[in-house]
Amino acid sequence: MSHADVEAGGPARAPPATTGIKPPPGRYNMASNGPYVPPSPFYYDHAAAHERSHRSWLVPVVVIANVAAFVAVMFYNDCPRNGGVGGGGCVGRGFLHRFSFQPLKENPLLGPSAATLQKYGGLDWNKVVHGNQAWRLESCTWLHAGLIHLLANMISLIFIGVRLEQQFGFWKVGLVYLVSGFGGSVLSVLFIRKGVSVGASGALFGLLGAMLSELFTNWTIYTNRFAALMNLIIIAAINLALGILPHVDNFAHIGGFATGFLLGFVLLLQPQFGWLEQPLGAKSKSKYKAYQIILLFVALILLIAGFAVGLVMVFRGENGNDHCSWCHYLTCVPTSSWKCDN
Repeated sequence: MSHADVEAGGPARAPPATTGIKPPPGRYNMASNGPYVPPSPFYYDHAAAHERSHRSWLVPVVVIANVAAFVAVMFYNDCPRNGGVGGGGCVGRGFLHRFSFQPLKENPLLGPSAATLQKYGGLDWNKVVHGNQAWRLESCTWLHAGLIHLLANMISLIFIGVRLEQQFGFWKVGLVYLVSGFGGSVLSVLFIRKGVSVGASGALFGLLGAMLSELFTNWTIYTNRFAALMNLIIIAAINLALGILPHVDNFAHIGGFATGFLLGFVLLLQPQFGWLEQPLGAKSKSKYKAYQIILLFVALILLIAGFAVGLVMVFRGENGNDHCSWCHYLTCVPTSSWKCDN
């Protein structure tokens, strides 16, 4: 909700229902007199969509950075020179040359080898805990397992991130994105000790979680609030459910979502109606409602405590599965069609 809407005290026209946002994919383990503006997927009234004061530039930069990182990794992967495992030749070798993809039997997502991803920043428990390479907790969120993985995540980032940045500004959305990606990596490395995990979906789930908590903390300034709530819950549930498929790091999704959910209470709260509209000399009205302040402090305490406990457990080499015997089902459920190896 923009400040212009806060001053106006509400929308001039009721908006039609919207369909919601585009969900993020998985992370792989390898004004009244102006023209009418349709409402955004965030269920703000149309005036809020019209009065956005922020220009989105950070999200495009992040997309470019992710694409550049993928190109760089493919350059150093050099499949024709280093070869592939699992049979077959490099995909696209005739015209991509050193940028060609690993054989589909090795990487069906059209990307580099697991060894290359590990070498250039993929999340690896042994290197984080015993190799003093904590930087991998963030670097892995800028790498992708393949072209399909990259395109899916970047399209989702554009759909989700641009509108959030327009509404709240670059530094808030950027902070949610970075910290959520880090939080997803912490939970992932705490439970997964084999393989290499990469992808930006922990950060994307953080943006989705922040949208949900922002809806709660700014509940009174929304239109179609119940439709927005159900839409976000369904999208989050479906995407988290898809994380039980093999080769999908659902711990990164859950950790990113939880981190973003808490950060939304801290960073994305909006002033209540009428705060800027008070007559001169009138008794000052509180900028935020009491429940918003309470939620902010509770979320901040939980966020700090969660990171403190998680990081201590990670660098002490503890296995999260020892403290939660059923948690492995959150990332993979064995069926007759596939098995879950650790």
